[in-house]
Amino acid sequence: MTRSRRSFTLSGCLLVLAASFLLLVGTGWSQDEKDESSIQKRIDASAHVLDEIMGTPDKAIPDKVMKDAKCIAVVPSMVKIAVGLGGSHGKGVAVCRLENGHWSAPAPITITGGSWGLQLGGQAVDLVLVVMNQQGMEHLLSSKFKIGGEASAAAGPVGRDAGADTDWKMKAEMLTYSRARGLFAGIDLSGSAVTEDRDETRLLYGKFLPSEVILTGKVRPPAGSGAFEAAVRKYAGQAADHGELKTTPKNDESASR
Repeated sequence: MTRSRRSFTLSGCLLVLAASFLLLVGTGWSQDEKDESSIQKRIDASAHVLDEIMGTPDKAIPDKVMKDAKCIAVVPSMVKIAVGLGGSHGKGVAVCRLENGHWSAPAPITITGGSWGLQLGGQAVDLVLVVMNQQGMEHLLSSKFKIGGEASAAAGPVGRDAGADTDWKMKAEMLTYSRARGLFAGIDLSGSAVTEDRDETRLLYGKFLPSEVILTGKVRPPAGSGAFEAAVRKYAGQAADHGELKTTPKNDESASR
């Protein structure tokens, strides 16, 4: 009788342990799916932000800025951490123009800090960063840089046909924009830190890849990034067969034949 009870108790313990293991595994899978869904929604939201901003010609980023852009980063729905303290945090994606005219795969980024949040009263805001030259691009390829510190930046001009009086702004490494409460304008992001998002990169590509690898065209765009790629091509220059791996000039020449 005692032996039977022990056997029953042992079996019960094993069943409890097995059930607990399955519950933990199921929870992990559910969390992974939720995280993957989150980065996918962020990529889609970034495409939507570009479409809406560029859809209003008199309030859009000037065509000259978009056509000359080396890189474009969008941070949808960036939020203040604490009203009145200026702390802010947001996640987004960036792409860079390759030597062959194509655009790179998207690299997840985060932007934090800076006192710019005080300019907006604490509400959620969409941000767009347009990198204008090679030096600015080098900063974006690094794992982290500070706007207004390592990278010079200016509030970008607005309006498809920006006048010559805004040419001085074009000399900045980066032009920065914000949209809040339906209003779109240039904004000073000095003091904000831009960092490669390692966790989001692992979710998007299945492993961690440095921003330098992604933004120089050494990996193919992941599934689900098509909407953002299409938006960038539409407003910053068309390129056929986007998504090809970066090749040497010799290979490009052979392919063109």
